[in-house]
Amino acid sequence: MDSSASYKVIKKNGMAKRAHFATAHGTVETPLFMNVATAGAIKGGISSADLEEIGTQVALCNTYHMHVRTGDETVRELGGIRRLMDWKGPVLTDSGGFQVFSLSKLRNIKEEGVTFRSHVDGALIFMGPEESMRIQSNLGSTIAMAFDECPNSMSEYGYVKESVARTERWLIRCRDEMKRLKEMPDTVNRDQLLFGINQGAVFNDIRMDNADRISELDLDGYAVGGLAVGETAEQMYDVLDHVVPHLPENKPVYLMGVGTPENILEAVYRGVDFFDCVYPCRNGRHGHVYTFKGKINIHNARFTKDMSPLEEGCDCPVCRRYSRAYIRHLFVAREMLGMRLCALHNLYFYNRLMSEIRKAIEEDRYESFMKETLEGLKGPA
Repeated sequence: MDSSASYKVIKKNGMAKRAHFATAHGTVETPLFMNVATAGAIKGGISSADLEEIGTQVALCNTYHMHVRTGDETVRELGGIRRLMDWKGPVLTDSGGFQVFSLSKLRNIKEEGVTFRSHVDGALIFMGPEESMRIQSNLGSTIAMAFDECPNSMSEYGYVKESVARTERWLIRCRDEMKRLKEMPDTVNRDQLLFGINQGAVFNDIRMDNADRISELDLDGYAVGGLAVGETAEQMYDVLDHVVPHLPENKPVYLMGVGTPENILEAVYRGVDFFDCVYPCRNGRHGHVYTFKGKINIHNARFTKDMSPLEEGCDCPVCRRYSRAYIRHLFVAREMLGMRLCALHNLYFYNRLMSEIRKAIEEDRYESFMKETLEGLKGPA
């Protein structure tokens, strides 16, 4: 799966990388943030047209949720997830592995795969590497993630080592099944890419050994998984300091499920390209708004008569038109438009942050930009 020509680093500033990543569904600029469209939509009433307007490059959809609801076979019959969403850009689908982690009370992990109960209707589901690849193939995503186990960051050393070894064996099965699926005459996306996932909790020796082994498979990209699940930020950064140098320089690096603007700035500094997180939408739906001068809680009474935008100087569709006073009123009146507007602003904020990050790397000033931005984010706005 040699795709080295599709990923090109055009500038490095320390470990921070500025790159182009070419896919079957368009070329994206990294570092980037993927907006999380769990079930083919952003929670909060955000449409594909909205995502295009705010500069989204990649949408992330959830393999497990698409499988247990509408069904991946149905999505396949409809032409794939991108056609269903009317989304023209790339889509990354996760493998379902994290849902196995989050449904720990309902699962049974064996070498073949995982048996667990659907959180929707309690139905018994089996998913292994081959099943995950088939579901993602049916969805026709641009990038498919390998099926893995995400061990708890507090797990014992022995368990983590066994889990990671099994995940490595699963990765080879994922690779082989994807190759088989691409040769099928009715495959939705023959150019689907495969990213492997580095695991190992907070044990750097396990992480580094795993990174070395999966790098030998020459996959299309590599993710660092199993972080932001209970460990401290300092532990996360320490893992990245140890792991990223063991991943191929000519492939993109994706830090899964991360995170806050502060996390992203620190991870870019350590060589990460891709990010995703539900924070911008989830916080927006609760009236918590990101700005470069810190977060604001729009429920606060001090915004009752504040006719300024959510963030001065922001060019998002929300800030160009609506005031803090109006958006606060929407929450007080329990109008869902308030949630939508805050979620839309937050997504724009994240995309704008990534744009500023890319610019700072290009201009050889990333470290100073990071320090200034981190200081500004401490707020209050």
